Amino acid sequence: MGKGDRKTRRGKTYRGSYGNTRAHAAQPAVAGGKPTVTKPAAAKKAAPKKKSA
Repeated sequence: MGKGDRKTRRGKTYRGSYGNTRAHAAQPAVAGGKPTVTKPAAAKKAAPKKKSA
């Protein structure tokens, strides 16, 4: 639970590695780069109404 522990943030910093515990920050967008396109969410259809007997 210190510098030698590969699973902790302190251990990742000591070793100079990255992972879930010490993830990289998101890179800032580069000017003139391609814009990211997100697909619109598919609209859900309403469930058919049940017939009452």
